[in-house]
Amino acid sequence: MTLAAPLSLAVTARRGWLRPVVTAVLILAILGILWTFGPSFFRINNFINILVQSSSLVILATGMALVMIGGGIDLSLPFNAALSAVLGAMYMRATGDPVIGSLIMLLSGLAIGFFNGIAVGYLKMIPFVVTLAMMTITNGAAVWLTGSISISNIPPKFVDLFFSRHLGVPMSVLIAATTSLLLIVVMSETIYGRWLYAVGINIKAAEIARVPTRRVLTASYVLAGLIGGLTAILLTGRLASASSNLASPSMVLDVVSACVIGGISIYGGAGRVWGAALGALFITLLNNALNAAEISLYVNQMIRGGMIVVFVALDRFGGSRS
Repeated sequence: MTLAAPLSLAVTARRGWLRPVVTAVLILAILGILWTFGPSFFRINNFINILVQSSSLVILATGMALVMIGGGIDLSLPFNAALSAVLGAMYMRATGDPVIGSLIMLLSGLAIGFFNGIAVGYLKMIPFVVTLAMMTITNGAAVWLTGSISISNIPPKFVDLFFSRHLGVPMSVLIAATTSLLLIVVMSETIYGRWLYAVGINIKAAEIARVPTRRVLTASYVLAGLIGGLTAILLTGRLASASSNLASPSMVLDVVSACVIGGISIYGGAGRVWGAALGALFITLLNNALNAAEISLYVNQMIRGGMIVVFVALDRFGGSRS
């Protein structure tokens, strides 16, 4: 790799810590406001509920973070999870087998991610267009399969697993934490993580440095697809049902918001996976605070959309990448 590439990676690494720290400060600020105006909020059960609510968003945001670090985006990710959940839930309802049903969800998410990865990595198609089309396909397939009706009668032994606690921590929180830690290790301690950052910073320079850019990009979408399948398992278990309504444009907004607010550069090559997880926690906490203040849903969406614009502007003009 050329001298310029390691220098870019080093500068990006230093700057990548700033925005997650800002996100942590924002979380503390919201907690301070809640302490001032609603001290009754500070109960252990409330905090556990927030962690449970944020668990699926944390997983999706960490998956999206991989794609965005590589310079792409996956708008289909929440809809991937919804379709995978529908397919797995239909099988479990018909057979009562949660093991194969969970495997179907993972494989479905993996297949969708693989398609996106091949289209972007090898066919050089525009990520926004490809994943927007896949979002439409997966949403249409989920609605067609279910007729917009929830699939219930999920095997109790599958549902009970997600209502269980280990050392007082709900299963969904443990899954989200474990997934985040694994992806943090992948991005910070493996050659693949360094390659993905290099591709996101400058794909042409990465090619000159003999980074297998096509495989690296494809793998980021495949991993994101696998994350979508895992999210499908978690949502189906938590809700004891599956439907096409598990995904929505507002969920896509939340996932992208979590990444951008957590320091993942929309331009690629910068950010930390743990920052995306913090961003997801911030979005969940912000939604709870706005709901507690009885803020309109539409105003809530305007606030979140405005925050994306502000943080993308900071990303562009604040020098989040060299």
